[in-house]
Order: sequence, then C-alpha cells, then structure tokens
Amino acid sequence: MAERTSGEDGTEPDYRFTLANERTFLAWLRTALGLLAAGVAVHQLVPRFAVPSTRTVLALVFVGLSAVLAATSYPRWRKVQQAMRRGEPLPRNGLVLVLATGILLLALACAVLVVLS
Repeated sequence: MAERTSGEDGTEPDYRFTLANERTFLAWLRTALGLLAAGVAVHQLVPRFAVPSTRTVLALVFVGLSAVLAATSYPRWRKVQQAMRRGEPLPRNGLVLVLATGILLLALACAVLVVLS
C-alpha cells in the first residue's frame, strides 16, 4: 500500500491504525461517561452511609476521575496520531495507571462502606 504524504505532519498511516486510535479515544470517552454516571448514581440513588458526606465525596471522586479522563483523552489521541504519522514510537500513557489506581481505590472505599453499613 502506497503511503500518502500530508505536508509537515509526516506520512499518512495505514487507515486501520488511524481507526484503531479513534476507537481507543472513543473507549476513553465511554469510560469517562460511565464514571460520570456512577458519580451521579452514587449521589442520587445510594442510601446514606453512617459516615456523613461519604456519598458526596465518593460521587465527587467518580466525577473527578471522569473529568480527568475526558480532558486527557483528546490530547492523547492527538499525540498518538502524530507519532504514527512521523513513524515514531507511541508515547507512554500514564493515564492507564491513574485510571486503574482510581478505580481500585474507589472499589476498596465502597467495599469498606458496605461492610460498615
């Protein structure tokens, strides 16, 4: 397959890689929407815990993690796209560690709250 050039951005990558990058971007956005929905659900639907303001704090952590994910997903997509066009190695993604750690901490906090209720 012949590679097309696109000015100063380098060469056009195989369309399959571009589409895979786009699907990954959309997956990050779906995850952000899921976390946002979880934050709203915790705040609106979960009964009050014995510890005051716990629901609000949990909801804010879910919403905050959602905001971080939504805010960083496009710049990540752009960096990967540019690296592919230039034939460079893909940039590292520290967001995976942030997301995994955040969800783990939320799960542990929820487990503790369930046990204490």
